[in-house]
Amino acid sequence: MNQKLARLFSPHSVAVVGASNNFDKLGYHVMKSLVGNYRGKIYPINPKDYKIWGLDSYASLGAISDNIDLAVIVVPAHMVPDALHLCGGKGVQGVVLITAGFREIEDPGGSVREEEIREIAAHYNLPIIGPNTFGFVNLSSGVNASFTSEFSRIEKGGVALISQSGGICHLCGFLAIEQGVAMSKLMSLGNRCNVDFPELLSYLVEEDSTTRVIALYIEGLDKPRRLLEVAESLRGKKPVIAYKAGKSEKGDSASRFHTGTLAGNHAIWKGALRQAGILEVDTAEELLDTAKAIDACPLPRGTHIAILSSQAGPGMIASDALEPAGLKLCRFSEVTQERIDQLLPPVAIRTNPVDMGPAWYNPKNIIEILKTVLGDRDTDGVIFLAMYASANLKLVEGMVEYMKSIESFQKPVIACFSAPPGVWDEPVKALDRKKGVVTLPTPERAVLAMANMWKVGFLMNRKR
Repeated sequence: MNQKLARLFSPHSVAVVGASNNFDKLGYHVMKSLVGNYRGKIYPINPKDYKIWGLDSYASLGAISDNIDLAVIVVPAHMVPDALHLCGGKGVQGVVLITAGFREIEDPGGSVREEEIREIAAHYNLPIIGPNTFGFVNLSSGVNASFTSEFSRIEKGGVALISQSGGICHLCGFLAIEQGVAMSKLMSLGNRCNVDFPELLSYLVEEDSTTRVIALYIEGLDKPRRLLEVAESLRGKKPVIAYKAGKSEKGDSASRFHTGTLAGNHAIWKGALRQAGILEVDTAEELLDTAKAIDACPLPRGTHIAILSSQAGPGMIASDALEPAGLKLCRFSEVTQERIDQLLPPVAIRTNPVDMGPAWYNPKNIIEILKTVLGDRDTDGVIFLAMYASANLKLVEGMVEYMKSIESFQKPVIACFSAPPGVWDEPVKALDRKKGVVTLPTPERAVLAMANMWKVGFLMNRKR
């Protein structure tokens, strides 16, 4: 399965069955996502048009003489079985079945149709993403096999998202663009005809070198034990985090009608995910923040954290958030404390959390404090909080220059830079996800991401 999935996600050629020039058709938007971004060969399939998006159109897959790696199908549900038979006969390596109208609908005919396509897929050994999916995006190889072309704007990086919901893919994908989460892949499973979480998790861990951290959005599974067994067998190889929906009774019921599965008892899920080495988070923001931090930074070796803040207030907020998250303030060594005392004016708070407000006009001193704290053996990570004021206008530029002079931080630094739009935008972007530093919007989110990094490391290394 992994070999076929590799070809499916990095195809040399793509056929769009149901391609269209009509904006009101999904086939139009799939073509829009591919044309201009994908470097391989694109084959539009539509018997009614000779040209689609400027490309020669074909009446059917059988009319194409070349090999096809991936077929994206957007024809009505009743036409899908014939399309799949043509894919199987043509030797297509994999299918993205965007079409809805299968077991997710209340009509019992939908389940019958889904069983039929499952049997066809089994006959041809044909992996299918879907049905009832938005598709997938492979940022690593420039393949946007979805109906949302804007996903091609996501920066290429190491975070892969496997989602049971296309809507959550859209939510997380747009947050990724806005907040600088660099991704390798964005995958929507839909009804999971024959490609489910276990298959994709195995592929991403064992075969995909571009993915460094895996994020899951789970609603409910028919066979949850399969996912847990695969995750347990792969424990320690790559970090895995999950956002599990269906915590409430109504959420559980909604899951049944969304993708045709029950969410199940959440307390059982929480414990089972943890036993399998998967960290559960509570919000979409937390999912992305944690994945972004893990992708960019080394995991903390312990729970002792230093907080360096431009003003006392943000430092206090971060300090209050530490203990509930499972972290604690580190105690500086005498050498570290003496050096901080030398670098800060008398009015500053020198102990952890350090209030460096009076020194913010001097970026060199601030950077020296950061270096000193990172060098303390009792410091496992740093929360770095910088609130803009005119006196520290050049602080972030100084940080950028400092980062150019070092190879990488060996401990995680999660920074929060708060400034009016347009003031620090470019230098903060230059710092974000570079050499062991990641930026997040608020002190609380920075602390939670740091705590989750520690928990992920603990779960990965825990003995089975």
